[in-house]
Amino acid sequence: MAVLNKIRQRSLFLILIIALALFSFVLTDLFRNSDALFGASQDVVATVNGQNINRNEFMAKVENVQRQLGPNATSTTAMNRVYDQEVRRAVMTTQFEELGLSVEEDQMRDLLQQNFASYPEFQNEAGLFDENKLTEFVANLKEISPEPAVLGNFQIRYSDWVNNESNIAVSAQERTYYNMVKAGVNATLNEAEVDYKLENYTRDLQYVQVPYSTISDSLVEVSKGDIKAFMNKNKKKYEVEASRDIRFVQFKEEPSLDDENNLKAEFDQFTNGKVVFEDGKNDTIQAFSRVKAENMEDYINFTADSDVDYVDTYVKKSALPTAVADSIYTMNVGQVYGPYRDNGMMKLTKLVAERQMPDSAKVRHILIPYMGASSAGPDVTQTEAQARKTADSVLAIVKATPSKFPELVTALSSDQGSVDNGGEYDFHPSTQMVKPFSDFEFQNNVGDIDVVQTQFGFHIIEILDQKGSSRAVKVATIARKIEPSAETIDNVFTEASKFEMALQDGEFQEAANAKDFKVRPVNSIKVLDENIPGLGSQRPIVRWAFEEGTKVGDYKRFSVPGGGYAVVQVTKITKKGLMEPENASASALAEIRKEKKAEMIREKISGSTIEEVGKAEGARINTAAAVNMKNPTLSGAGQEPKVVGVAFGLNEGETSSLIEGKSGVFMVKVNKIDEAAGLDNYQSVANRLSTTRVSAAQTKVYNALKETADIEDNRATFY
Repeated sequence: MAVLNKIRQRSLFLILIIALALFSFVLTDLFRNSDALFGASQDVVATVNGQNINRNEFMAKVENVQRQLGPNATSTTAMNRVYDQEVRRAVMTTQFEELGLSVEEDQMRDLLQQNFASYPEFQNEAGLFDENKLTEFVANLKEISPEPAVLGNFQIRYSDWVNNESNIAVSAQERTYYNMVKAGVNATLNEAEVDYKLENYTRDLQYVQVPYSTISDSLVEVSKGDIKAFMNKNKKKYEVEASRDIRFVQFKEEPSLDDENNLKAEFDQFTNGKVVFEDGKNDTIQAFSRVKAENMEDYINFTADSDVDYVDTYVKKSALPTAVADSIYTMNVGQVYGPYRDNGMMKLTKLVAERQMPDSAKVRHILIPYMGASSAGPDVTQTEAQARKTADSVLAIVKATPSKFPELVTALSSDQGSVDNGGEYDFHPSTQMVKPFSDFEFQNNVGDIDVVQTQFGFHIIEILDQKGSSRAVKVATIARKIEPSAETIDNVFTEASKFEMALQDGEFQEAANAKDFKVRPVNSIKVLDENIPGLGSQRPIVRWAFEEGTKVGDYKRFSVPGGGYAVVQVTKITKKGLMEPENASASALAEIRKEKKAEMIREKISGSTIEEVGKAEGARINTAAAVNMKNPTLSGAGQEPKVVGVAFGLNEGETSSLIEGKSGVFMVKVNKIDEAAGLDNYQSVANRLSTTRVSAAQTKVYNALKETADIEDNRATFY
């Protein structure tokens, strides 16, 4: 009771202590998260010229782009594409605002008509664009949002439409902006005259060259201080982004020899047949060799549960697996070959049938597409049934009047690859066309004509000619992927875990050597990199390597695509700024040595004429005729712009002082000055210069604007 009384008496003191403790905790968290302390938004992906790119909107666009790119595209690929688009938009918007460029309502209506006039949804009975229908469509789209509506061959949401309108407006502003820029980069007549003179005013020269290579590199001492000084003089060349060097050992979940042999043993049930007892009933798996051709598809796809479906077609020897082609091709009908390994699978192959087939065929065709068919354009409006009816009508016409075939190709066929040739495909093998098309042309006779359906639509095909004839075979193959067993996967996990534990007390390379594991280094990983050579897409590794708490020597285990693990260690942390002198030495050494060699050569040359220098240095006096400033090349020495520039500043008969060129120290004498007669009019030269400038203006202007923009990139925080 006495204790409780004391606590009550000192309650104010206790409250103060608790408050201070909580305040200390909050401060610690704030300092760990400096963005929160200094008010930086954690929902801003980037800031461009003061404009924030909001995280939620950005992520929505990334998801949309990723859907468009398909399943093979990674989120980082989609993110980078959206980031580039958003930065471009922000950079250009700054210019539009400064210039007062905008898209007014009347102009926007015209732009929408230009972009959507061809859509049937926005056309009246006469096939003309109807603005009221577009307005009604957008209003309905807004009403049903976020549900999509059909437009052409795709579905669109109201948010997509708003983004689309915005993109159209920005594109219009960009066109106006770049047209203004292009109008200002045209060459003047004075510039044209200068360009003409650079190309047509020439000098005949004599020169003597003392190459830098005459002094051995070993005689030139380059210190670390020299490299630092050179880097400071050429900072832009040696600035680097933040990067990380890592090394890793990979533990792949690959099937073992036991896994492969066990799978091979499973094929015995297909080779010899088997009685299976399930659910109180006996079920017989028929031997592969006894299965009839008409039952082959069910047996392969369902009974054997093959990882590769049965394809009912004839093939030539060249289409069989290379390693076993001879063995399979020479079998008799009904024989079975295998099991054998091919392309990561265990296979068992039966020769089902054989026949003689042409080696190549020449055909012509008319392709009638329908809505939903592969490669069908937005202008295709026929249903499948309607397209079939059209194809049957065309077939009747060309059978009755074959001469109309080319005319109908031009009028109806959607296969742009053959329209210009009257629908013809010259001699080709059976593997070139899709299966239904190929089956018709290689399993029928010259002159045959019929309608064949493929994923592209209905083809009216006529066989024009066939060449050669050789044996073709129809094969059925049971294929199963060779995959690691649960035991193998467990063993891989155990190996990775043991190696990771060994690093607690040992050095990475030594621990790997002890187990004969291969260590793979990867250098200069950037903060937004995604792929790591040897491991594929590994964004988690990159994020970890750049985390604030990750230090040189830290290691961690990661799961890798395709199964397995990688134990990764950070070996170097490079901060943004000038690269380390050791890394710069590879490129800087040559330049520094060149400067030092130039000083050494200057110090030992005392002659004031090219003859004196040549005699003293044992160097040959060279000549270079018709040298111009536009292409400053000396025959025998290559491009030497500084030497040629000095020469053009000399009078005829005058000799230069020593010049430090790209390949050595030069002295040059002007023997002859030839200044071509001027043109009466330099307009043609100005036009040529203008064309060159205009074609490069758009890219160069944006790159320059982006380089000078104030961009704060926070992507690494979110991805």
